[in-house]
Amino acid sequence: MAGVIDGRDISRKVRSELKERVAKLTQDGCPKPGLAIVQVGDRPDSNTYIRMKIKAATEIGIQAQHIKLGGHSSQPEVISALESLNNNPEIHGIILQLPLDTTCSVDEDLCTNTILPSKDVDGLTELNSARLTRGVLDTSHTPCTPKGCLRLIKSTGVKLEGKKAVVIGRSKIVGSPMRDLLLAENCTVTTCHSRTADLSAETRCADILVVGAGKARLVTGDMVKPGAVVIDCGINYGEEKNGKRELIGDVDYESVSKVAGFITPVPGGVGPMTVAMLMENTVNCAEKQNTVSNSWNLSYLSLRRVNPVPSDSEIALAQTPNKIKNIALSIGIPEDKLELYGDYKAKIKLELLDSKKTTKQGNYVLVCGITPTPLGEGKSTTTIGLSQSLSAHLNKQTIACIRQPSMGPTFGIKGGAAGGGYSQVMPMDEFNMHLTGDIHAIATAHNLVAAAIDTRIFHEATQSDEALFKRLCPPEKPLPPIMIRRLEKLGISGRTPEELSAEDRVRFARLNIDPATIMWNRVLDMNDRFLRKVTVGQSPTEKGMTRETKWDISVASEIMAVLALSTDLSDLKSRIGRIVVANSTDNVPVTVDDLGVTGACTALMKEALKPTLMQTLEGSPVLVHAGPFANIAHGNSSIIADRMALKLVGSDGYVCTEAGFGADIGGEKFFDIKCRYSGLRPSAAVLVCTVRALKMHGGGPKVTPGGGLAPEYKEENLTLLAEGLCHLTKQIENVTQFGTPCVVAVNRFHTDTDKELEMVRQHALKNGAFDAQIAENWEKGGEGAVELARAVVRACQSPCSFKFLYDLEQPLISKMNIIVQKIYGGEEVEVPQEIAEKIRNLESQGYGALPICMAKTHLSLSCDVNKKGVPTGFKVPIQDIRLSAGAGFVYPLAGTISTMPGLPTRPAFYNIDVDTDTGDITGLF
Repeated sequence: MAGVIDGRDISRKVRSELKERVAKLTQDGCPKPGLAIVQVGDRPDSNTYIRMKIKAATEIGIQAQHIKLGGHSSQPEVISALESLNNNPEIHGIILQLPLDTTCSVDEDLCTNTILPSKDVDGLTELNSARLTRGVLDTSHTPCTPKGCLRLIKSTGVKLEGKKAVVIGRSKIVGSPMRDLLLAENCTVTTCHSRTADLSAETRCADILVVGAGKARLVTGDMVKPGAVVIDCGINYGEEKNGKRELIGDVDYESVSKVAGFITPVPGGVGPMTVAMLMENTVNCAEKQNTVSNSWNLSYLSLRRVNPVPSDSEIALAQTPNKIKNIALSIGIPEDKLELYGDYKAKIKLELLDSKKTTKQGNYVLVCGITPTPLGEGKSTTTIGLSQSLSAHLNKQTIACIRQPSMGPTFGIKGGAAGGGYSQVMPMDEFNMHLTGDIHAIATAHNLVAAAIDTRIFHEATQSDEALFKRLCPPEKPLPPIMIRRLEKLGISGRTPEELSAEDRVRFARLNIDPATIMWNRVLDMNDRFLRKVTVGQSPTEKGMTRETKWDISVASEIMAVLALSTDLSDLKSRIGRIVVANSTDNVPVTVDDLGVTGACTALMKEALKPTLMQTLEGSPVLVHAGPFANIAHGNSSIIADRMALKLVGSDGYVCTEAGFGADIGGEKFFDIKCRYSGLRPSAAVLVCTVRALKMHGGGPKVTPGGGLAPEYKEENLTLLAEGLCHLTKQIENVTQFGTPCVVAVNRFHTDTDKELEMVRQHALKNGAFDAQIAENWEKGGEGAVELARAVVRACQSPCSFKFLYDLEQPLISKMNIIVQKIYGGEEVEVPQEIAEKIRNLESQGYGALPICMAKTHLSLSCDVNKKGVPTGFKVPIQDIRLSAGAGFVYPLAGTISTMPGLPTRPAFYNIDVDTDTGDITGLF
C-alpha cells in the first residue's frame, strides 16, 4: 500500500510556521501582512472559498479584507478597485477571485494583469508566469496549487533530480506552472492532456505523476508505475449520499494506492496546501516589503575621462544616461510610484514613503563648506563626487539630495549648478532649465497671492461694507471651507451669510491691509536688476491706487522655503495658509488663509511636492527638490527628498544632502531649522574647503568673478595658506559643536601643490576633524573621492551626540546672540530701537518661539565681506527683521541682501546655444 501524503497535517505545520513569522514581523515594528480578496458577484462556490481563505488568514495573523463588487460591475470598476489596492501600502497580497460573476463584459486576463506582480499572491499575472517559465523563482510568485503540490512531493523524501515526471493538465493555474516547477527541480517532464495519444504509456513511465485534468477517476492503478509519487489535484463531485455529495479526485484512489509509493487523498491532500501556500505568498510579500535588500540591482556607468578635462557641457553630452525608469526599479521604486518626465527624469509619488514607513533609514550625511570665494569651492561637485564614489566604487547604496537651481544664475554669471567636471547630475541641460516645472509652480502660486493682496485692497477701498460682503458671500452659494476657517479664526459662530450680524459681516469681509506693511513681492525666475523697484497700479482702471514694490527672484519666495520644509501635502497646505503677507491697520497679521487663496496655491503646488529623480554621470541616483535661498531662507533641499532617500538606501546606505554656502550659514540652518522640523539627525558632516579659499582667508588678494586669479592663488604659497587655516579650524568647530563628526574634504584644483594639500589635511586632523582627505572627483569622478568616501563611512560608524544650538523658548534676540557668538565668533547683535520694537511685536503676535534664520553675507563670518579669516570683536547690526510664518522661522537682516540679482556685462547667456542638427544645448558651463 502507498504511503498517504497528509496535506492537512503538512498545511498545519506550514500555518504554524507562518504564524510565528507574522508574530516576528509585528515584534520588529512592521505592520501585519495585508491580504485583499476581490470578488465580483455572488457565486456560492466563490463565497465558500473566500470564507476558507479569510479563516486561514485570521488564524495566522494576516489582516484579510473581502472587497465584494456587485453582479453588474463593469470592467473599469473592477480595474479601479484593483488599482486602489495596488496603491495601498497596507495591502501586501491581492487575489481576484475567479470566475467573475457579472452581467457586464469583463476581460478576466486584463483584470488579473492589473494586479501588481509584487502583490499577485495567486501567481497568475503574465509577468509572474513568464518569470516562472524562465526559471526565475526568486522574484516571482508561484501559483498556490502547484507550489503546494511540490511541497507535498518533497515531504516524501524522494529525490527529484533526474526523475521522470508526468503532468496531466495544462491549465495556467495548475498544469503549466507545475511543469515549470518540476523542470526547475531538474526533473524530465512530460505534459499530457485530454488529447494525448496512449496516455497510459506516458503515465506508466512516471516516477512522479501530478494529475489535474478535471475528470473523475481518470487515472487507474494499471496506469501507474509501481512506487511512483502520485499527486491528485482533482475536485469532482459524485452522487449525493446522506445529503452530501461525494468529493472525488482525478485519481482512482482505491486502485492506485495499491501500486503507488505515495499518494494524496481527496479530500485532505492538495486542497489544504493550496490555501496554506496562498498564506505563505502573502507573508513573503510582507517580509519582502519590510526588509531592504542588501544590494540594489543598479548598473553603474563607466566614465570615459579625457585630459585635459573638457567643459561640463561637453562631458555631459558625451555620456549616455541610463533610462530613469530602470534606475527607479533597480533601487526599489515601483513603477506605479513613478511619473516619468521623458526618459531621464521622473517625479516620485509621496505614497512611496507610506509603503516604506517601516523600513529602517540609512546614514544621513550633510555636505557643507567653509566661507567661499565668490567663485565657489566645489561643494555641489563634492556632493555628487562623494555619492558616485560611495555607490559606484564602494558599492554602498547611496543617493545624493540637492537643490534645484534657479535659471537666473544659469543665464547670469554663475552658470550651471549640476556639479562639475566628472561629478555632475545629468542630463545637465534639463537639470539647469525648467526641470519638471517646480519653480514655475512656485512662481505662479506666489504671484497668485500677490494678485490677491492688491485686488483685496482695491475692492475694499472701492466698495461699501454691504456690497463687499455680498460679492464675497453670494446668498445662493454656501461658504467654502476656507471662509469657514476665517469665521472660526474670528470666533464668529454663524456659518451662513444670514446668520452673521452686520458687525460680523464687516469683521469677516474686511482685512484692512496696511499697504505699508506688505511683505510680499512678485517673483520671476530670472536675473533682472530693473525690477528691484517698481510701481504697480498705474492703469486708470486701478483708480490711482499705486504703490511702490519690487520683484524677487522666484527661489527667494517663502513658498519655496515652505516646499523645502513640508513633510506631506497636509503640512504644505497648512504652511501655505500660515504665511503672513502683511499686517492690518490694527496690527493683526494677514495670512494667505485670510486672503482665501490657500487651497488654490496648494493646488498649484501639489505636483511640485514630489521630488525629481535624476542620476549622476556614473549612474547613481540623485533626488532634486526645492531650492530655497541660503540667506533669507535655510538653503537646503527638501525634507521629503531626504526622508525618501533615507528609506530607499536602507539601514546600511548613505544619503548625501547639501547645505548652501558655508557651515556658518546653510550648515547651521540645516542643524537648527531643517533637523528640527524633519526630526532627522545627521550621522556625519563633510566640510568642503580649498587651498584657494584658505589663501584668501589668510590675506590673499581679492577674488572677483571674471577678474582672473592673482599669482598667489596659482603658485605654491605655504605662508599665505598657513595664515588662513584658522578659518578652517573655526568651521570645523561650527560643525562639531552640534555633536556631529566632521570629515574635511580638500577639493583639489590643478594649481594646488602636494605640500599645500597635505598642510591643509594635517591641520584639519589636528584641529577637531574626524578625518581629512583630498578630493579629486572633479577630474576623476567617483574614483577621485574613494578615500573621502571611506572616511565618511567610518565617521558614520562613530558615536554621534547631536544637539541643537539653542532652545526655541529663548527670546528672539537671545537666539540671535547665540548664533553670533557660537557660530560667527562675534560679540552680539546690534538692534536699533525701531527693530527692537518689531521684534517685540513679533513675540507678542506669537512668533517668538520660531527658530532664527540669519540673513547675512556668505563671504565672511562677520557682516563685512572684507573681513576674512576669523574676525573677532565685531557686532552684527540688524537692519530689519522679517517673518516667514509658513516656513516657520524669523529672519533678521544683517546687512543688505539682494533678492533680485542683476546681469553682468557679459552674462552666461552669450555661451548658451542649441545645435539645430542634434537638438543638444551647449555652453551651459
